[in-house]
Amino acid sequence: MSLAIRNLNKSFGGIMASSDVNLDIEENETHAIVGPNGSGKTTLIAQLSGIIVPDSGTIHFNGVDITRAPSHRHAHIGLARSFQITSVIMPMTLVENVMMAAQSVSGHSFRFWRPISLERDLRERAMQYLEDVGLKDVSGSEARAVSHGQRRQLEIAMALALNPRLLLLDEPMAGMGKRESGRIVELLAGLKGKMTMVLVEHDMDAVFALADTASVLVDGSIIATGPAAEVRANPEVQRAYLGDLHA
Repeated sequence: MSLAIRNLNKSFGGIMASSDVNLDIEENETHAIVGPNGSGKTTLIAQLSGIIVPDSGTIHFNGVDITRAPSHRHAHIGLARSFQITSVIMPMTLVENVMMAAQSVSGHSFRFWRPISLERDLRERAMQYLEDVGLKDVSGSEARAVSHGQRRQLEIAMALALNPRLLLLDEPMAGMGKRESGRIVELLAGLKGKMTMVLVEHDMDAVFALADTASVLVDGSIIATGPAAEVRANPEVQRAYLGDLHA
C-alpha cells in the first residue's frame, strides 16, 4: 500500500473540512479526488503534504507514519506536491529553478562555486525535465517572464526533479489553455504506472482520461470511491457533483 489514510478529521471553527476520511491508494495507482468547490479537496491534499496537521486520524506512506511530519521532510521520503515543492523563484531562469529542486535531493548545496561535473549533471537533468513538460525552448527565460500556464508546467518539472515515489497534483492544469493542458495530460499519462499519483483537477475529461480510481468528496466526506468509470456513472455522484458539469 502506497498511501493509507485512516479516520482523518480536520475542522476550521465549526466547518468540517475533512470528516472521517478513509482511503487506500495502491502503489503506482493514479487516484483522482474530485468534488464541488469547498468540498475539502485542497485541505486533504494539504494534510497529505504536511502543510496542515490533522486534528485526528493517521496518514501512512509506504508504512511510515507521516501524519505530523513537517512538509520539508516529505521530499526526502519520496512524496512531492506539484506546487509546494520549492517556491518558484521569479528572478531565476526556468532551468535554474529546476536545478534548485534537483540539487535539494542530491545532498549538494546550490552555490556559485561547485565542481563543473556537478553543474553539468544538474543542468542536463533539469533540461530533460523541462523538455518533458514542453518548456525546453524557454529554459533560459526568467520565471517571471513566462505565462501562468508555463509556470504551472515548471512546477511539475520541479516536482519530477525530486524523483518522487508519490506525486500530489493539486489542479495542475488550472489557468492553462487547451494546448498546454493537453500536453500535461499527455505527460501525466506517460507517468502512469511509474509512480503513485494523487490528482485533484476540475477538468473532468482529464481526470477520467488519467485516473485508475476516483474518490468523490462532498462536505469533507467521501461519498464514493472506486474505478473511475464506475464512479463517473454513480447516480449519487452525478447528483452531488458530476451532473452539474453536464447541465
